[in-house]
Amino acid sequence: MTRIAIDPITRIEGHLRIEVEVQDGVVTDAWSSGTMFRGIEMILRDRDPRDAWVFAQRICGVCTTVHALASVRSVESALNITIPDNARLIRDLIAGSLLVQDHVIHFYHLHALDWVDVTSALKADPGKTSTLAQSISTWPKSSRTYFKGVQDRLSAFVNTGQLGLFANGYWGHPAYKLPPEANLLGVAHYLEALDWQRDFIRIHAILGGKNPHPQSYLVGGMATALNPDNESTINADRLSLLAQLIQRGQDFVSQVYVPDVIAIGSFYKDWAKIGAGLGNYMAYGDYGTDVHNLPSTFFLPGGLILQHDLSTIQPVDQQKVAEYVAHSWYDYNEGDQAALHPWKGETQPNFTGPQPPFEFLDTNNKYSWLKAPRYDGHAVEVGPLARMLLAYAQGKSYVQQPVDSVLKALGVDVTALFSTLGRVAARAVEAQVMANQLPNWLAQLEENMGRGDLTIHDTAHWDPSTWPSEGFGWGFHEAPRGSLGHWVHVKDGKIANYQAVVPTTWNAGPRDASGQRGAYESSLIGTPVANPEQPVEILRTVHSFDPCLACAVHVMDPKGKEYANIRVV
Repeated sequence: MTRIAIDPITRIEGHLRIEVEVQDGVVTDAWSSGTMFRGIEMILRDRDPRDAWVFAQRICGVCTTVHALASVRSVESALNITIPDNARLIRDLIAGSLLVQDHVIHFYHLHALDWVDVTSALKADPGKTSTLAQSISTWPKSSRTYFKGVQDRLSAFVNTGQLGLFANGYWGHPAYKLPPEANLLGVAHYLEALDWQRDFIRIHAILGGKNPHPQSYLVGGMATALNPDNESTINADRLSLLAQLIQRGQDFVSQVYVPDVIAIGSFYKDWAKIGAGLGNYMAYGDYGTDVHNLPSTFFLPGGLILQHDLSTIQPVDQQKVAEYVAHSWYDYNEGDQAALHPWKGETQPNFTGPQPPFEFLDTNNKYSWLKAPRYDGHAVEVGPLARMLLAYAQGKSYVQQPVDSVLKALGVDVTALFSTLGRVAARAVEAQVMANQLPNWLAQLEENMGRGDLTIHDTAHWDPSTWPSEGFGWGFHEAPRGSLGHWVHVKDGKIANYQAVVPTTWNAGPRDASGQRGAYESSLIGTPVANPEQPVEILRTVHSFDPCLACAVHVMDPKGKEYANIRVV
């Protein structure tokens, strides 16, 4: 038996260590360790709850706006505040556009290189790549001349002796299956996506003032001024620009992203049987069609799926969420076997792990800065796959149609979604679904403004004298990486306790008190590993979740010291 440690996992946000045991070329056990401490919850204690979102938004620099949204929702919940319809629409436009951008960035810049062999693209015939591109899409950048130009740029990288953007990869690994022409297509669209996402996310600058971290949130609504007669506010010209940006987003997703996922996925159908993991999927749901954000109105419905059973969808109750620290570097006053709901959550760090340098973690004891969240005692997976499965199973036609289309194009059935390849496909489908929905929210905003409704903030509850003396609030959001929850206890006008349970904590968390693996750990079981010193197969499954450890934990060696790399014994 061989033990492998990969630290750090690259092409993610934050610091993640994965250890696995491999026997006869297959992973037989796995451990996921977040190697940074966060502590934002401690920073928020005793602060004005109206300021919480500004601090909480800095939990991450990639997810940007999602923590701001969950934070203001949690405080509004605690203080019984209902936001105006225009504020709901602007929040949905900001969050929805981030989801589309984030999914595109993940596929091309964080995950595609697990499937695309960059150096192989140098052997491609640009004419054949052009033929391939035109066979799968009407995207205009598909000529032989265009792909030859990309190939020349790549060759210039290689001839300098440095691969630049593409330096970190196991090029030539036997697990890569794409022909050179498909690899050249992937490299070209990798570069295009860099320019596209920079343009598309201008939506955040228009509605939120900046990106990352839009600055227009307020408890009770938004600070985005609406006035069709003022050049400095959201007016007809800016609405028109938003419509153009959204259209460009739709075009790229439907003509580049989704076709690429199908084209690349068709060479890796074996990965439709790898990485299934827990078989339990959860989502809170999000994007309600009224200001009360009721589950019955969610555009992305919530629910719980257990043991791959799509015929039975259970409702989700946030009070059934709890976190364990049995294998996490924290202490609970009730003891390490306890499970605490976030309203009673504690953040008491206590690092007992090995000091560098070391070979392997003591995984029989505490081994991660991530806690282990559980829903009603179940380890669950959250994210695009969970959301698309729940929407598909609940008969949402705007999800069923694109899911069926992608499955048909790949030549697989719906059970293929329970896999590493399924996560990749679900993320692309969700990007398409959301890109198609954005114009509807923009049209509703334009309609409200057209009839003179410019209300953007509930001013009646801004004064603390109107607040209850004590309140408990829960703010949720279906962030790009999955179900995000912020829980706040407000007492006498200040934050008494604050806890955030983020998507990557759900997925990357360690074992709980009963020994249940988290989603990463479970999904790696059964993964084939051709070369333990180049474990690209492990990266494929881990990257399919789009890890964001910065959301889950925060701290590092201030000298930037590399603690470990791949070790084989």
